[in-house]
Amino acid sequence: MKFEILKKDTKSRGRLGKITTEHGEFYTPVFMPVGTQGAVKTLTPEEVKEQGGEIILGNTYHLFLRPGSIIIKNAGGLHKFIGWNGPILTDSGGYQVFSLAKLRKIEENGIYFNSHIDGERYFFTPELVIEIQSHLGSDIIMPLDVCIGYPAGFFETKFALDLTLNWLKKSIEYKKIKENQQELFGIIQGGFYPSLREESVSKILDFPLSGFALGGISVGEPKEKMYEITDYTVRLLPEDKPRYLMGVGAPEDLVIAVGLGIDMFDCVLPTRLARHGVFYTKEGRRNIKNAQYKEDFSPLEEGCDCYSCKKFTRAYIRHLFLQHETLSYRLLTLHNLRFLFRLITDIRESIKEGRYESFKRKFLENYLKSDRENRLEKEEIWTKVLEA
Repeated sequence: MKFEILKKDTKSRGRLGKITTEHGEFYTPVFMPVGTQGAVKTLTPEEVKEQGGEIILGNTYHLFLRPGSIIIKNAGGLHKFIGWNGPILTDSGGYQVFSLAKLRKIEENGIYFNSHIDGERYFFTPELVIEIQSHLGSDIIMPLDVCIGYPAGFFETKFALDLTLNWLKKSIEYKKIKENQQELFGIIQGGFYPSLREESVSKILDFPLSGFALGGISVGEPKEKMYEITDYTVRLLPEDKPRYLMGVGAPEDLVIAVGLGIDMFDCVLPTRLARHGVFYTKEGRRNIKNAQYKEDFSPLEEGCDCYSCKKFTRAYIRHLFLQHETLSYRLLTLHNLRFLFRLITDIRESIKEGRYESFKRKFLENYLKSDRENRLEKEEIWTKVLEA
């Protein structure tokens, strides 16, 4: 893998970059839509690319359970199995196992967990997770880590950090033995304790890694905590490798975190919101179920170039959604993904042209001013972000 920095913003840590992999290249900042089961929900690979998708994320935990990594390996790897010819990043399953909470047990050598499907007992080790991802054949892989929620005590967070680092070492050793050539990112833990984040970074820099991922973020903490610990952690990282903020993808978070120095994002939000009737606009999120759209014959967003906005109205999509027509989920998903990909493109252009800070301010003012549910938790945080 090759990572190039093409342009740096002079007033923030934002940067424009390019990553080249075996299955093609993509530019950063980048948003990776999540294909949990090997598909971005309701869409074909071609439709994802048409909206602007360059790289997608696959879920190791779910693909391990169904259909099984051996089946995918026998099919020629995940790219061939799902019909996607671009880059793929696969996560380790650590977050999914974390979400099982009552169904898991963490030990020194791995994690016991019960399948959410049938309750069958499994044991994820660092070595097994690397082996599964080798079957999948993804371009970028993640090591098994211990993800904890918010809030968490210092010693619980320290335990998760130490175990994550130990498992990273085992992952690298196993990769070397198996002559695995996939690109491995290291996951930085440490919760919301600056001293632990600093310890994690200082130790992780000793490992041969292709990039760095910030884990244990977007786990229930207030927005200001997420921005503060992201800002603190990125300042500790070298500039010559990509930085990946795991599980973050709300529009305001993308715009803000790029200025903090983040290059890569992933999140289920655009597809999940679509299945609940929520769609993005430049003035904030909207819900198609609202009665005000019953006779609204305008597109989801004026000026949007997605298929949904060019062909259909809010009234029609609302009608489909209320009748539980699958087409409504597809149309809303197409729009939400296109919205985020256009936003990422606009962010890239603003960095390229040296106007990122003014773009950030204008976007946030428009996006958050009329959407009280999406507004940052406290007015002083909003002011702080604009003045950063």
